[in-house]
Amino acid sequence: MKDTKVLAERIEVIPRSKIEDKRGWFLKIITGHEKKLPNYTGEVYSVWSENGSSRGGHYHLKATEWFTLIQGKSELELFDIKTNEKLTILLDSMNPQTIVVPTGIAHIFHAIDNQPFLLLAYTDMLYSPQDTVPFNFK
Repeated sequence: MKDTKVLAERIEVIPRSKIEDKRGWFLKIITGHEKKLPNYTGEVYSVWSENGSSRGGHYHLKATEWFTLIQGKSELELFDIKTNEKLTILLDSMNPQTIVVPTGIAHIFHAIDNQPFLLLAYTDMLYSPQDTVPFNFK
């Protein structure tokens, strides 16, 4: 058996911070700042929603996002800020699909029947407050 110290020195363990509030939690899985990432890598994150909370409610000026619901059910509400077109997609983790949301499309995920849901997402850019524009869906 080989010495495991060599392997242990080659493995990087990166601590992460889970941001929690009354709606659930948010966890960045890949921040885009990790070593050895290609230049085009953005961020990978997950969002847990509980207590019937909605998550999102914004659009991006430059970033595109990919979303996959991995637990529960959710209603994804979309709004094109240029054409005012609306679209609602019902998501169910039992029928997984990835939704690609391009720039200029406001998006918000709503809980169904106050049940929690878990979302996995990728964005092609690092987070920038200047790129995230709040949007009121009401």
